[in-house]
Amino acid sequence: MFRLPSNTEMTPELLSEYITKHKAIVNNRYSKLKDAYENNYDIFHQTAKAEYKPDNRISVNFAKYITDTFNGFFIGNPIKIQSDNKDVNDYLQYLDSYNDQDDNNAELSKICSIYGKGYEMYYVDDEGNIGITYLAPTEAFIIYDESIVEKPLFFVRYYKDYENVERGSWSDATQVQYFYNNGSYKWQDDPHNHGFDGVPATEYVENAERLGLFESALPMINAYNKAISEKANDVDYFADAYLKVLGTLLDQEGLKKIRDNRIINFDEDASDLVVEFMQKPNADTTQENLLNRLERLIYQISMVANINDENFGTSSGIALKYKLLSMTNLAKTKERKFVSGMNRRYRLIFSNPVSGMTRDAWVGIQYKFTFNIPANLSDEATVATQLEGVVSKETQLSVLSIVDDVQSELDKINAEDEQNALSIVDQRMFSNDTSEDVDE
Repeated sequence: MFRLPSNTEMTPELLSEYITKHKAIVNNRYSKLKDAYENNYDIFHQTAKAEYKPDNRISVNFAKYITDTFNGFFIGNPIKIQSDNKDVNDYLQYLDSYNDQDDNNAELSKICSIYGKGYEMYYVDDEGNIGITYLAPTEAFIIYDESIVEKPLFFVRYYKDYENVERGSWSDATQVQYFYNNGSYKWQDDPHNHGFDGVPATEYVENAERLGLFESALPMINAYNKAISEKANDVDYFADAYLKVLGTLLDQEGLKKIRDNRIINFDEDASDLVVEFMQKPNADTTQENLLNRLERLIYQISMVANINDENFGTSSGIALKYKLLSMTNLAKTKERKFVSGMNRRYRLIFSNPVSGMTRDAWVGIQYKFTFNIPANLSDEATVATQLEGVVSKETQLSVLSIVDDVQSELDKINAEDEQNALSIVDQRMFSNDTSEDVDE
């Protein structure tokens, strides 16, 4: 984390210094995590063996499996966001739809799992609406002040354009400034106000230590790839083992017949004749034990369940919840970090007059995360029915995983009740009119 005194002013020299520091972190750490997720492991960059030796390079992409499995569990079901204030709730639905926020949240969550953190940036687009986009920590960073609350001072984003010129922008609490680098960093034009009450970006973290989901297990993943590659080399070795013939001398024609016909037949005394394949010691059991142990440890250290395990699918009910307990605890930790980030998101957005919202309306926003666990709708319906008259209708509906938006469902129920009430009134009026006609 970069930190500076709160009264620091951004200069081209300071910008150059911290972009250089950030690039060093990208090269030394983030690039390795990105490579692992994209299946570019150390095994592919080891020194080549001699041409006569088998040299298989096999990788098992645990990094991608762990990341995608956990994020499917954590945010496979979109986050439900609502407010008791109808105007705020309507704006939230419009804002999220306008920015495809369900997809943004999923991608941001994946970035956090890979790198340990990710960024979200806010801006006013050409249509006059507030835009939200996500950024990986390979292309952006935040500089905080030195206070105990670690208030953001600057948000910096940089990239290479189509002409390979480095460009970007930095923002502070009131303005945004664009820059470029043609040998040294220079401001592109005058700064302009961004309209947000604070640095228009939020850092989302996977955990307090900002560690990637598979980062602690990466050495074991590399060891697994090396072990399984050597096992493949052994298979190739045994397939191409040398035939040893002792006690007689074969000519070229004899060698050719043995190779082509795969038949060995000698007419001389075979008492001192040895014909066998040359084999190196078999380490198959040792290799299998190592691979099995590494695989177990990789899932154990990353705290993500191997849902493809043959014993996993047979579990149900409370047994399934116990198998998912570690991953659930991990997801709850991430949920708290995500809620903190979303609170800052809507506080900044509502501070911009473009939103049309009051500055403190974000306080009433509620978030509901539904982890992607196989649901038993029958049990949920039973629980919801038993809650009738005990809790509010809103809480009762929130038990049902099939209800994506509780407030919207309540509105539909109220509309149906009103329609049913009108139908009853119409029926009574029709009955009364009919009775009067009969009396006449």
